[in-house]
Amino acid sequence: MPELQRLRLEHARELLAFERENRAYFAASVPDRGDAFFAEFDDRLRALLAEQDAGVCHFHVLVDEDKSVVGRLNLVDVTDGAAELGYRIAQRAAGRGLATAAVRTACELARTDYGLRELHAQTTLDNDGSLAVLARTGFRPAGDLTLDGRPGRRFLRDLAA
Repeated sequence: MPELQRLRLEHARELLAFERENRAYFAASVPDRGDAFFAEFDDRLRALLAEQDAGVCHFHVLVDEDKSVVGRLNLVDVTDGAAELGYRIAQRAAGRGLATAAVRTACELARTDYGLRELHAQTTLDNDGSLAVLARTGFRPAGDLTLDGRPGRRFLRDLAA
């Protein structure tokens, strides 16, 4: 079973490979990161790690037995005991329960290690996989919104529950 690890500089090569290999797959359900993301990847990674060191965000990668990155899970915009949850699972690893397991682990880390009281998440209504993961991991609907021009929903998870 893949392990959820806090993002470190040593993950750079595998994380970039993960993003490149899954770019089209991810773009089918979330806005594409754009060419600049890949061209400036090293600088962007260093900036993310600086945000993590400052406690503003908590970034994680899901690392498989062969040390490849098969997912990422982020807790961003940490303020007042809350953060926004985001995650991506590689196409080759989808459907194996990895997102559900990673989100459960992240909820526990958020509560115990990061001192958070709640997490927010959002997804489009046509992203059946994410809707199922959020439901299975205790997130509750908290309102509708539009994401990249598509109907979506916002979710909330009380970490004390």
